[in-house]
Amino acid sequence: MNNRIERIRLVAAALAVVLLGACAGTPTQESTGEYIDDTTLSTKVKTTLLQDPQVSGLAINVETFKGEVQLSGFANTEAERQRAAALASKVPGVVAVTNDIRLK
Repeated sequence: MNNRIERIRLVAAALAVVLLGACAGTPTQESTGEYIDDTTLSTKVKTTLLQDPQVSGLAINVETFKGEVQLSGFANTEAERQRAAALASKVPGVVAVTNDIRLK
C-alpha cells in the first residue's frame, strides 16, 4: 500500500513539473500571464484610441508583445498617425510603441 502511495506521489510531482514548464515563456513566446497582460494592454490602448475624436480608432490595429505595442492600419493625416502613437505611449504599462500606421 505504501509503495502505491509513493508511486502516486512521484507521478503527481512529475506531472506538476511538466505542467509548470509548459507555462514558461521563451523569447518568441509569452507565458500565460504575459499573454493576459498584453491582451489587457492592447484593450486599454484601443479604448484610448477609440475615445479620441482626432483619431480613427476603428482603422487602427493594436498588437502587444511583452509590453511593446505595435500600431498598424490607416490614418487620414500625418498628425493623426503621430497622435495615435503619442496616445498609445501614455497608456500605463506600455514599454515602447512601433508606429506602422500608413497614410490613406
